[in-house]
Order: sequence, then C-alpha cells, then structure tokens
Amino acid sequence: MSLAALKKEAVAAVDAMRAELLALSHAIHGEPELALEEVKASQRLTGAVESHGVAVQRGAFGLKTAFAAEFGNSAGPTIAVLSEYDALPGIGHACGHNIIATAGLGAALALSKLNGLPGRVRYLGTPAEERYGGKELMAREGAFDRSDAAMMIHPSNLNLVTMPCIAVCDVSAVFHGRAAHASAMPYRGLNALDAVITAYQAIAQLRQHIRNTDRIHGIITEGGLAANIVPERAACRFFVRSVDGKELLALKHRVQACFEAGALATGCRVETKWGETNYLDLKTNWPMAEAYQRNAEALGLEFFALKDLPPGYAGSTDMGNVSHRVPSIHPCLGVAPLNVIIHNAEFARHAASDKADQAVIDGAKSMAMTMLDLMGDGALLASVKSDFAATAEASRAALAAAAELHDVAQAHAHGHAHAGCGCA
Repeated sequence: MSLAALKKEAVAAVDAMRAELLALSHAIHGEPELALEEVKASQRLTGAVESHGVAVQRGAFGLKTAFAAEFGNSAGPTIAVLSEYDALPGIGHACGHNIIATAGLGAALALSKLNGLPGRVRYLGTPAEERYGGKELMAREGAFDRSDAAMMIHPSNLNLVTMPCIAVCDVSAVFHGRAAHASAMPYRGLNALDAVITAYQAIAQLRQHIRNTDRIHGIITEGGLAANIVPERAACRFFVRSVDGKELLALKHRVQACFEAGALATGCRVETKWGETNYLDLKTNWPMAEAYQRNAEALGLEFFALKDLPPGYAGSTDMGNVSHRVPSIHPCLGVAPLNVIIHNAEFARHAASDKADQAVIDGAKSMAMTMLDLMGDGALLASVKSDFAATAEASRAALAAAAELHDVAQAHAHGHAHAGCGCA
C-alpha cells in the first residue's frame, strides 16, 4: 500500500476513535494527578491500549506509572510517540497534559490498525514531566535505545512547529536555626526565616547580572510557626534556567552561593537539594518538524512564525533530554486564546474545551502521518539522521553536562549541608 493510502487509513482510524479519545482526555482532565502519582491516568491509558489488542508493559523503565507498548515491522525504522499525563499542584491540567496523553495514544492506536506498516511503533507513557524529569529517568533505563526518532505534541495558545525550550533544574533549600521567644530572648535564637529572606534577596540581586536567556524564580515554602517564636526552620524552592546545560551548570554554582550566604549571615545551617534530573534545551530536528508541519497543514492548521514570538518566550521540558539522544520534535497546538498562557487556572479550563478536543484529534493525525513518513520515506529519514548527526557532538556534551550537573547536585546535598556558622 502506498504511503498516501496508509496516511488516509490512519486519519480515518483516528476519526473512528474520536469519541473514545475525547472521553479519555476529559476523564484525565477531571481527575488531575501529580508527578509519579498518575495512577488513574496510567490505568486509563494502558486499559485503552489493551482494549485495542495491543500488549502493554506497566511500570516500565523503573517508574510505576510509566508504560510501554511496541508493535509493527521490526525491519523498518522504530518511531517513538509519547504521552504525558501529570498535572500541576492546585491548578490541575493547566499545562494540558490530558491533551498530550490522548493525542499520543490516538497516533499509536491509529497505526496499530494498519496492514503493511513499514516500521515499528514504540508508544511510551512518560510520567512526571512537571517534576522529577520522568523521560530522563526512563532514558537512563533504555527507553529510547534503538529508536530512530521520537515525538509528542504540547498544547499552547498558538500553533507552533516547535516549542522554544531552555535547560532547567530545581533546587530546594532548608535552613535550620534555633527557636527562642521572639520578645523575651531573641538573642538566644537563630532565625531560619531571616536566612531564607537573605538568600532570596541575594538571588534577586543576582538576577540583575545574569544573561537575558537565564531565569531564576522561586517561592518560600516554609516560614515559621508563630510570630512570637524565632523560626528554627524555613525553606524555599527555586527553578534555575539557562540556555543549555553548560550555562546552567555555571548558574547553579552562583545560586548555591546565595543559599550559603543566607546561612553565613544568620548563623544558620543550610541543606540544599538539587533535582536528580536536569532538563536540557530542546534540540528540534528540522527535517522532521517540517514534515510534521506539512501533515498538519494538510488538515487545515496554520502555524505562527517563530521569529514573531516575544523575546525570551521559552519554557522547559524533559523532552529536551530525549532530543539529545534521538531525533525529536515537540510542536505546539493552540487550544486557548492568545491572552491565556499555560500554568494558570484559566488554561486548565481551556484544556477541556472544544478547541482542546480538536487538538487531540489533529495532534493524533499529524503525528501518525509524520510517523508514517519517517517509516516509509527513506530520503526523509536519511535527512533526519543527517540533521541530528550534524550536532551529535554538541548533544554528547549536553548529556555529559547533565551528568555533571547531577554530580554537582550530589556534592551540594552532602558537602554543603553545614554551610554557615554552626548552630548546634
């Protein structure tokens, strides 16, 4: 069967599953679950895979809510399609992972219906994108080994051929002081909240002297128990972002110094815990992205020009880590008005709208057709691999930097646990 005929069948298969996919999207949206707690979402998705006659492995690659399914012609290329399904604290699916989950499912199941599939599908359920870096954890266990390419879509307020993404790591700092009566004997106390505030202000001052591609943002998570008790424990959490892993490593050292300054200034002790995984910048494979765009435009979608995005428009994703291992794309589909951005409660409402439902269907179709292109068009696949190879050395360096970032995190967690003046 020709590639065009296979694409037509895949599109029809997605249409036939429309009601099922949208019901799943709304069910996941209606019961948001946090990173590594996505038990119901994982069960719903794996149940759907099995109901279509495809075997699925639960608890795949060391994560209890991850899963994997594989089928097709092993003589052809293996293309991975991904689903995410974790939500955000307090605001649910304000990143629209219910859409990502069901678009990936739809693309995979559509190809499972085809006779004469010219390649192999690897469908992966990848939990914990919002925290912990599930894809990096899975990659370390071989989830993307022997894959020729990988893809997923992401909801947005614009149709974009790729999502601008930079590197990020999170850090938590806990300051330990000494409690005392805040009026009668304040001199007996060591104020852990003062330590947090000093560190916070040091980071605020650091922000004036970092690159315009860097970002540091955080919150105070603990500030004491009562106003008349000198706080003996206080804590904060920050995200540190930079254009790539190398720049992120340098910035992490500067942020760490701010935490230690807070401890030193107040006589408290600080424990910093840097994230186990570092999200790398996204390396878009442009031949694959262009193929995706052609397929999406064939469905009637129009794309916003990347050059017209506001300066500094960028997020972060653990799909970046995948993109440095195998050729990858991470396009966006608009589901909300232009003035509504991800990670707020208003976006969560739009993630279950009619426009979001259409994004599930369009995303599934566009990815299924692009996967078929990669399987059946040898010239395209060669171009994809050539584009990836052109920056392979940089990717190896990025992955090495991520490993070094992890080592630095461990060193700070252990070696600087008693920074500042002793308060024992």
